[in-house]
Amino acid sequence: MTRQERQRIATGLAEGRSYAEIARRLDRPTSTISREVGRNGGPSDYRPERAHQATARRARRGTLARSPGAEPQDGKVFEVEEGAVEMAIGMGLPKMMARVLIGLWLSEDGRLTAAELSRGLKVSPASISMAVGYLTQQGLIRRERDPQRRRDIYVVDDDAWYHSTVISSRQTLAAAEIAKAAGETLGIDTPVGGRLARGGAFLERISLDALASAERWRDLPP
Repeated sequence: MTRQERQRIATGLAEGRSYAEIARRLDRPTSTISREVGRNGGPSDYRPERAHQATARRARRGTLARSPGAEPQDGKVFEVEEGAVEMAIGMGLPKMMARVLIGLWLSEDGRLTAAELSRGLKVSPASISMAVGYLTQQGLIRRERDPQRRRDIYVVDDDAWYHSTVISSRQTLAAAEIAKAAGETLGIDTPVGGRLARGGAFLERISLDALASAERWRDLPP
């Protein structure tokens, strides 16, 4: 986003315009405007020059290139990556895990080694190790072994969301079974037992629906 666009955002906010109206005037998505304002002081304290400098600092810290040795990211790619990382954080991923996941998603072929991730994100190998361990456990990425070079390669592919959904749904189903069993133990005719039983039944139904839906739509074309 340019200095001029940020100045126009500030002017629009001062005039009391909505994010949607400002977005239309700039030919930008409303989500881009709300994210820009939200991360730079909010509508009452948005300063265009300060916002521009903050974005420049984030860019200098570096984010993962689309592939090792690729040219530096242009503004649009950087903006997409920042927005995607914020989205992943909003969905519950810790920041480092989000950066690694989105870095893999935006890499050329969705395959990077731990060393490439460490260099691209400018973080320690230990941070990468912790992040990929968590993401692998959640089914968001998978690990492949390169026997010739004796290194692990981390991969994100078309089945990543399927596997993640299945793992999450099975975890929810396990929680549902525990809640239902606890409710029956305490007695479903008691306030606590009834509450646990109803909650368990709800979680059971939701998780089963999610598992069925994941199977139904696994091969959905783009």
